Amino acid sequence: MASYLPEAVVTNAHFTRLNGLADEWIIERTGIRERRKAAPGENANTMAIAATHAVLAEAPAFDAKSIDLIVVGTYTPHDTIYTAAHAVQRALDINEIPTVSISSACSSLLNAVEIVEGYFAMGKASRAIVVVTEHNTAYNNEEDTIAGHLWGDGAAALLISKERLAATDLHISEVITGGAAPVSKADESVTLKPVERGIVMPFGRDVFQQACTYMARVTQQLMDKHRISAEALTYLIPHQANLRISLNVVKQLGLDPERAVSNIERLGNTGCAGAAIALAEVWDTLQAGSKVIITVFGGGYSYGAMLLEREL
Repeated sequence: MASYLPEAVVTNAHFTRLNGLADEWIIERTGIRERRKAAPGENANTMAIAATHAVLAEAPAFDAKSIDLIVVGTYTPHDTIYTAAHAVQRALDINEIPTVSISSACSSLLNAVEIVEGYFAMGKASRAIVVVTEHNTAYNNEEDTIAGHLWGDGAAALLISKERLAATDLHISEVITGGAAPVSKADESVTLKPVERGIVMPFGRDVFQQACTYMARVTQQLMDKHRISAEALTYLIPHQANLRISLNVVKQLGLDPERAVSNIERLGNTGCAGAAIALAEVWDTLQAGSKVIITVFGGGYSYGAMLLEREL
């Protein structure tokens, strides 16, 4: 598990100068203090490749040439034809293997893992790399006082094997996902229409309410099914969209707020990469018996939760 972050840091002071949004106002409503911005020449593809190299460097025992499936998720593509998945394949120089690019908004990480599970179950692959990458600033309008200050860039990658390779591996116990597109304002609350206006969020309150509802519900469903108490959960990693959403979900679940992993203060909303980056940040703290749940909610009102366990 590894991540890649651009070097450039954009603080709230930038938006104060640009459109008068006060630092305190942004922090109070979102929890965001700063975010990363891709440099000229960086994009969703280059960041996906950088995360890929980083994760392979972290796992020398995982032979890159043994990878037989690539799945990459993003809603901010550099190229919709030569996708980030193709860019990763070309960087790995592994020919003629399944190479899949997906977009289910901020749920892409979990849907990518489900795709891997399907390939594994059908015997079509046994070692996969999943990459999530977002170049939000390529599409963002910074002068938009509703949502222009939310977005950051970054990528993360994880290696998944059908067989356990090391004692430090995390076991994917279960993934639950769903779509709630018929609910409320799912069709217009958050949109990115490249030929029109880029990322817009005209109904943030509705997003907030639905995210709090669905993230708490699916996480509780997973905890109940696997008989995991609030005290037994090592970490909850919520989608990094808004700190107030995370705190609301934690409160509903009765969890210790210290067990909720957050990077939105430093990175802003990094889309489907946010939770994966957060997992990479706590990876070295996990011990035998650790239980981690990643819970996500995205535009179009896709949602899900994934239980990861480090076996004893």
